[in-house]
Amino acid sequence: YVKVEIPHVTKKDLYETSGHWEKFKNDLFKIKSREGDLFALKPMNCPHHTQIFARRPHSWREMPQRYANTTMVYRDEQSGELLGLSRVRSITQDDAHVFCRKSQIEQEFEIIWDIVDEFYSAFNLPLRVRLSFHDPEHPENYLGDERIWQKAEESLKKIAEKRGADYFIAPGEAAFYGPKLDFIAVDSLNREWQVATIQLDMNMPERFNLYCINEKGEKERIVMIHAAIMGSIERFTSLLLEHTAGNLPFWLSPVQIVIVPVADKHLQYAWEVLKALESEGFRVELDDKKDTVSKKVKRAQEQKIPYVAVVGDKEVEKGTVNIRDREGKQKERKVEEMIKELLNYNNPQTKS
Repeated sequence: YVKVEIPHVTKKDLYETSGHWEKFKNDLFKIKSREGDLFALKPMNCPHHTQIFARRPHSWREMPQRYANTTMVYRDEQSGELLGLSRVRSITQDDAHVFCRKSQIEQEFEIIWDIVDEFYSAFNLPLRVRLSFHDPEHPENYLGDERIWQKAEESLKKIAEKRGADYFIAPGEAAFYGPKLDFIAVDSLNREWQVATIQLDMNMPERFNLYCINEKGEKERIVMIHAAIMGSIERFTSLLLEHTAGNLPFWLSPVQIVIVPVADKHLQYAWEVLKALESEGFRVELDDKKDTVSKKVKRAQEQKIPYVAVVGDKEVEKGTVNIRDREGKQKERKVEEMIKELLNYNNPQTKS
C-alpha cells in the first residue's frame, strides 16, 4: 500500500459526482466560503482516493493500485445518536482503497481478509461474516443498476464460500455504492459489533470514469475495493476496553510498568530500573508521590497497569525488583531477568 493524504475540506462538486451529496447531504458539515462556494468536511475518503488514481493513465501491468490513509471523516450526527467513543462526529478511520481489474477481485479480497484474520486473532475476538447486500425493493437507495449489483453480490458470496466462512446474508445493509463483506465481533458480554469491512464498488469507477489500459491498448473499466480493518478507531477502542474490562494486554497497555520506590533513598535505583526498561522500548512510569507503597500499588491496580515493580532496601542491595501483576501475584527478579521475561510478553501473538 502507498500511504496517501487528502484534504479535509472540499467543494461539493466531488461529492455530487460520487453520489454522497445526493444520498447524505443532510448528514454533512457544510461550509460556505466568503466567495459563495459551498464546501463540506469530508464524510468519506473514497472520492478523494479516486482522484489520486485518476491523476494519470495506468497500464494493466501497474494494477492493482493500493492506497492507505489513516484519517478523520466527519458526520453531522444528531446529539441523541452520540454514544461515548462508539458513536462520534469526528471518526478516525484506517481506510484503504484498492483499484484493480475484475479478474483481480478475488485475490485482493483474500489478501485483505488475511489481514483481518491476523489482526483480530491478537485480541481473541471471534468473528462472523455478514454479507451486506442491497434491498431490491428499494433501488432508490443505491447507485447503479440491478445487473451490476447482482454481479457484485455473487462475487462476494463466492469468496465467502471459498473461505468456508461462517456467514449470513443481510439484505438492505449494503453501502449505497456496493455490497459489503462485514466482520461482526462478539465481545465478552456476548454483544455484537460490526468491525472490519471489505466492500466491492463497481459504481464509483463508473461515475468517475476510472480505467486502466489493457493488453490490447484499450480502456478497461476497473473496480474499487474499500477496506478498513478497525473501521472507526474510536469505536474499536471502546469495544476493546469493554471486552477486556480495561485490562488491556501487556503489549497494548499505554503504561506497561510502574516503578514504586519504598522511600526517597530508593529513588536513584528506581530511576536506573526505569531507564533500563525504557531502553528496551517499554512504556514505564515512576510513582514518586508522597504516598505509602500500598496506596501506590492500589493506584496502579485501579489504572489497570499490568505490572508494578517495587524497589526497597533488599532490591537495591541485590539488584532486583519485586514485581506484581494485576492479579496480585508477586515474584522477585533480577532486572535483566525481568526485562527478558517481559520482552516475551511484548508481542501480540502471546495474547498476554
